[in-house]
Amino acid sequence: MKISHASNLLEKVRAHNPLVHNITNQVVTNFTANGLLALGASPVMANAKEEVAEMAQLADALVLNIGTLTKDTVEAMVIAGQAANEKGVPVLLDPVGAGATTFRTRAAKQLLQQIKISVVRGNAAEIAHLLGVDGWQSKGVDAKETNGDVSALAKQAANVFQTVVVITGKVDVVSDGDEVLSIHNGHEWLTKVTGTGCLLTSVIGAFCATGELPLHASAAALLFYGVAAEKAAQQTKGSGPGTFQIELLNALSNTNSDDVITLGKIGGASHDKG
Repeated sequence: MKISHASNLLEKVRAHNPLVHNITNQVVTNFTANGLLALGASPVMANAKEEVAEMAQLADALVLNIGTLTKDTVEAMVIAGQAANEKGVPVLLDPVGAGATTFRTRAAKQLLQQIKISVVRGNAAEIAHLLGVDGWQSKGVDAKETNGDVSALAKQAANVFQTVVVITGKVDVVSDGDEVLSIHNGHEWLTKVTGTGCLLTSVIGAFCATGELPLHASAAALLFYGVAAEKAAQQTKGSGPGTFQIELLNALSNTNSDDVITLGKIGGASHDKG
């Protein structure tokens, strides 16, 4: 995938202003909505069982995030996901904290079984727990540092779940089970602000709404988001994570296609600007 293609997808997102339906967790609702608005997408937060099917079919993408999970939330997610499938609306799953508790892990697996998921985005531990692979540890909803082969894990998960899998970390990896792409942008302060990973999943949803292949849409979103994080860190200049959070929202608005081409680093193609 050429970086120029990623920059074109950013322009498509902003031209289309896609409606992204989020059934997300209570911690990140406001930040996710503001982040999508800054990007140039339109967020909607609706989780009542009585309306999720209708809302999902009106949307351009549906994002399911299990961060603060209840039985009713799972039921609403299944209803919304199946309604989105009927209309061909891409559905994304963020299995926050999968592996931390039995309920959480079972819920994520249920969603994968009952809904056609376009993209799963999580950290290495979350993805490994869904696969039942040992050797990847988590702490609450966060992944611990690991020396495991993330690319192999992403490829395996994509084949097992028959979807595109995004694993975020120091290097972000995305795979469709055949091809594996790595994105080398971002900043460590993304781990110091609650909700940056959840927002990223919704940003990927906005890119998937362009109709692009989920593999390329995910990679383009990762490039854009990573570049925005780097720009935000430059503006923060050591002030701390509170300032970084605000500057990230600013950067999501101000990062343009030229920034993606100039600063984007994808696999071994960081200098492929064609």
